[in-house]
Amino acid sequence: MARENWTLVIHGGAGVIRPDKITPEREAAVKAALRKALDAGSAVLDKGGAALDAVEAALRVLEDDPNFNAGRGAVFTSAGANELDSSIMDGATRQAGAVAGVTHTRHPISLARAVMERSKHVMLAGEGADAFSRESGLEQADPSWFRTEERWQQLQRLLHPEQASAEDHVVKKYGTVGAVARDAKGNLAAGTSTGGIAGKLYGRVGDSPIIGAGTYADNRACAVSATGAGEYYIREGVAHEICARIRFLGEDAQKAADTVQAETLALGGDGGVIVIDASGNPAWSFNTPGMYRAKAREGREPVVAIYGDATSER
Repeated sequence: MARENWTLVIHGGAGVIRPDKITPEREAAVKAALRKALDAGSAVLDKGGAALDAVEAALRVLEDDPNFNAGRGAVFTSAGANELDSSIMDGATRQAGAVAGVTHTRHPISLARAVMERSKHVMLAGEGADAFSRESGLEQADPSWFRTEERWQQLQRLLHPEQASAEDHVVKKYGTVGAVARDAKGNLAAGTSTGGIAGKLYGRVGDSPIIGAGTYADNRACAVSATGAGEYYIREGVAHEICARIRFLGEDAQKAADTVQAETLALGGDGGVIVIDASGNPAWSFNTPGMYRAKAREGREPVVAIYGDATSER
């Protein structure tokens, strides 16, 4: 098979992301982290590596960065715990793996991949997922690894709003991280990882580990990773819906993403998606003030963005 150009797109969450809500230091740190993750995934693809490997490499970087709500820096449940969800999908085979409610695995995206490749199941949850992680020899972490003081204080403001000042306003942001890739062989992959939403009921599961909602990849159409109001993204089946429009209606990635985003918003759910179609064309669509995002294509300058109009870097 002839070598083709590769493409990688990543996101670090969407929401009320505006210059007046983020310090210059935080903005610089977020952009640096996005670039680091983009470079990690791009290095895999530039050597002819697989889209799955690139997605995992990029997301492991973001899971270790406390600026994002995934892995270290994940939000807390109402019970004061960090419960992590993740999923990954191979567009060539449509094999998929997912985990929910993980509490001891340092890189949930790697555990999701282990479920896909080493078990006969698609999703494992809770204690069973962590047990499978240990049996698979994946790196473990004490729950204290995921804890950050910023996230802990965020929970306190949610639990005790009467004690919060105007300056303590909790910004609505979906900090999920995700990546989609197309490698030099033309194969697609997608992955998503998250700590969920702050103050969620213990055991709550959003769209991120749900194949077809937060993550989907199919070489016949596209690869998608979503970040947003999980309950609505599940109801819309956002990731699969975008791929279905591309596959069956012949829509381009941007139109399919924008259409499904609009339908989801009509239900009441906001957020964003990143997409790569079967030809390697990237797209992103969000209906919030901003989305942490970046993309790289072979032979082109990388793009890293945070604010503003979703069409500004197309």
